[in-house]
Amino acid sequence: MHILLAASAFNSLTQRVHAELRDHGHSVAVELALPGSSLSDAVRRHRPDLVVAPMLKTAVPREVWSAHTCLIVHPGPVGDRGPSSLDRAVTEDADRWGVTVLQADEEMDAGDVWASVDCPLPPVGKSDAYRGEIADAALAAVLLAVERFASGTHVPRRQETGRARPYLRQEERRIDWAHDGTEEVLRALRAADSQPGVLDDLLGGRWFLHGGHREDGLRGRPGELLATRAGAVCRATADGAVWIPELRARRSPTGPAPVKLPAVLALGDALPPLPELPAPADAGPEERTWSEIGYREQGGAGFLSFSFPGGAMSTEQCRRLLAAYRAACSRPTSVLVLGGGRGFFSNGIHLGVIEAAADPAAESWANITAMDDLVEAVLTTTDRLVVAALGGNAAAGGAMLALAADEVWCRAGVVLNPHYRLMGLYGSEYWTYTLPRRVGAAAAERLTAEALPLSADAALRMGLIDRTVPCGPQEFTAETVRLAVRLAASPATQSAIAGKKARRDRDEAVRPLAAHREAELARMRETFFDPGAPYHALRRAFARKEAPDRTPPHLARSVPGRHTTPRAPRDGRDGRVTGPALQDRAPDPADC
Repeated sequence: MHILLAASAFNSLTQRVHAELRDHGHSVAVELALPGSSLSDAVRRHRPDLVVAPMLKTAVPREVWSAHTCLIVHPGPVGDRGPSSLDRAVTEDADRWGVTVLQADEEMDAGDVWASVDCPLPPVGKSDAYRGEIADAALAAVLLAVERFASGTHVPRRQETGRARPYLRQEERRIDWAHDGTEEVLRALRAADSQPGVLDDLLGGRWFLHGGHREDGLRGRPGELLATRAGAVCRATADGAVWIPELRARRSPTGPAPVKLPAVLALGDALPPLPELPAPADAGPEERTWSEIGYREQGGAGFLSFSFPGGAMSTEQCRRLLAAYRAACSRPTSVLVLGGGRGFFSNGIHLGVIEAAADPAAESWANITAMDDLVEAVLTTTDRLVVAALGGNAAAGGAMLALAADEVWCRAGVVLNPHYRLMGLYGSEYWTYTLPRRVGAAAAERLTAEALPLSADAALRMGLIDRTVPCGPQEFTAETVRLAVRLAASPATQSAIAGKKARRDRDEAVRPLAAHREAELARMRETFFDPGAPYHALRRAFARKEAPDRTPPHLARSVPGRHTTPRAPRDGRDGRVTGPALQDRAPDPADC
């Protein structure tokens, strides 16, 4: 079928629906519901068999839903209605939730039900759950609804009951620091982590607080700032404390939209002297404190975890991760796993920090060189196998960081965007070496030119990654540990390490890594320091959440579904390592 995706933004869920519908053989196009645009005109141009709205904040016009079947993806169970469904579920501490695919009708969220799938709702941030459990349920529901529509025989069921709840306003989100305990504060912060944030008074200013993590060791007067760590601030609650990683200033009536920034950077000179408390060296999931980087070992494997808000990696974050990586490489392990958590793996350089810098060009340059230093360290590690474990999405330089590893393991729901073009950049992170060695020159050129999202399954079929792990987001860390420990214990691992070093030496003789870096950075430097380069306007629009004035042409065009033939396992002569882990595929997960 030809399916048109109508969306308010090409967000993570819309990208995943786009990628997986193509995997299932459908032709897919996207139209963004933007101010001044007409969805009716777009539908007439595309003449779709079906309209699907993965994330739509506006009503579908009557002339569209009365003439075409339009399926709305609502992040709530049957009967739940309203624009803040998931926000309220997190605020109210629900442990199960769901997704409903319903037909657009006169009343919002009240149309006939084509499919519904429930799922667990763990105590994580709203955006994390949205990209994880909610997205898994949404894809299952969308694929079922599309299959039912294609059959031509399915009759959707009417909603007999339901309740429409209003938008969750800042008055309801407000934190009472004098009386609210840590659990209440965390629920409020998690329900607004990415957007819209929790509006609050802090150090004489009005700020939106983004994200929150528990701290059990520090105490103070409720509402008081207690410490800093890696750009975050620790604030006392009525019975404990929380770490707040990011802040965003309230927008002035005349100024541009403020940028979301690490809390310490956002507060600047307004921040009083506070102790900088490093995280425990072995901080892990069991620790009752927060750290953006952690390391632990099990069996013969080391696990270097990291989690940066939004997947963005600033210059300082890159340097901290590089220091942690070098420390991990000093340990006596044969396998080192990068990532392994459920959130974003990485989306590359931190466009928000760059946008807020006094000299964005200079900060862009510092950030990309720090990112390159990290990737180079991974590429030149020859005394152990390095595994990139992606429990969440990766894009641009973050996707290339993953490709620097010997093996790339992705949770089955991950979406990859291995390209830079949409930000007006040529790209770096040694992509001209790592991407062609995995998929070939022609496929590398297509991926970077098309600039479309790729599902984990499609990436596996084309050889971009080595394994998909079909499990829920909460199970990914444990499954990664199991696979890595077994890989470290395999007799074949030592011979794989020896072969890896020989291949690196051969590749270096053909074209040194330094040559790739120099050529890439020459293009990047030219862009960064050219005030007229499109990158600057594109960066500004991204960091300040400015909507485009039209649907980007590469999304509006119809993209046919692909049925890529799976590749046979390689013998490693092209620079990729094949190891015993590739022989063990986990069973298909149960539907959530």
